[in-house]
Amino acid sequence: MGDLYLPAAAGAPVPLVIALHGGGWQAGDKTSFRHWGYRLAEAGFGVFAVRYRLVRKGVKAYPEALEDVRSALTFVRAECSALGIDGGRLGLFGISAGAHLAALAGLLDWHESNADQKVKAVVAASGIFDLKAQWDYELEARPRNNLVEKFLGVSPMANRRLYFDASPMSHVTHAASRLAFLLAWGLQDDTVDPSQSVLFSRALGQAGFFSRSFVLPEAGHFWASDPIDEPHSLSARFVPALLRFLGERL
Repeated sequence: MGDLYLPAAAGAPVPLVIALHGGGWQAGDKTSFRHWGYRLAEAGFGVFAVRYRLVRKGVKAYPEALEDVRSALTFVRAECSALGIDGGRLGLFGISAGAHLAALAGLLDWHESNADQKVKAVVAASGIFDLKAQWDYELEARPRNNLVEKFLGVSPMANRRLYFDASPMSHVTHAASRLAFLLAWGLQDDTVDPSQSVLFSRALGQAGFFSRSFVLPEAGHFWASDPIDEPHSLSARFVPALLRFLGERL
């Protein structure tokens, strides 16, 4: 299920961004993207904020959450004409756990999808790109509540290959390098190690991707939830870079 935001008077098919909320893969809701949805629709972009399966008590959510994101892509491609969407201009926008899913789905779209029209761009804010590294970080920060282990259902000592396959970092290769990335993160983030974005950005550059970074020195983890309509909020500061990137890549 998802909420679709479209420009009020679009005369031609519009580019679309599939939006994925954060919440540590166990909380959050598609409605958290409503302000971003309205703002991007005002700028001429469609937004499809979707719901994906979350961790439940004792029940993992991988690969189910990823399957839901890829199903959203399949749905949009099949219904783009009816929805007024340009199927050749699709992107993904995720925050935190949603950024992990956006990056992974975008990369796998290039590696595994048979679709003629691949995802063109990914926006990842405060993202998790190496699940083993984040598992290590959480082992120190939250030893009794490791969100990565809950998401995958096992520890890396039980299935290290699962951690590798579920990490966007593992899929950054030349074969997917036509996919563009905008990474955004705060240097004061104590929920997701900022080095996740730094190292992922470096890997993208090494593999020949077009990537841009937006760094907020004073921001923690939840900066993207700041009110967009407040001129000096952290999220409002991100809007020009976001619109410029989407305008260039979609």
